[in-house]
Amino acid sequence: MRGCRAVVLVAAFSGALQGCGGAAGGSGDPGARPLPPGQSCGSIRSELNRLDSKGVPAQVERASNGGKLNATQRADVDKYNDLLNQYLGARCHV
Repeated sequence: MRGCRAVVLVAAFSGALQGCGGAAGGSGDPGARPLPPGQSCGSIRSELNRLDSKGVPAQVERASNGGKLNATQRADVDKYNDLLNQYLGARCHV
């Protein structure tokens, strides 16, 4: 069950990329989601960069492949996935 979050993240990321190539009008695109209060694209990117420097993407990969993580690593992976979902959902990457 733990690896499911990483799989969901990959699916969400894939879906976000597929949405970029859709035809305008009638694509069913709900648009960008608002960021949580106090957050900005820059603040989220900064936190993602901090987690990148800690090697969290490799931990995300390990979790998605069924590898074991300690509680601290699991918390970092969950935080990374949450931030990435916010970043992509708000279309900060566009």
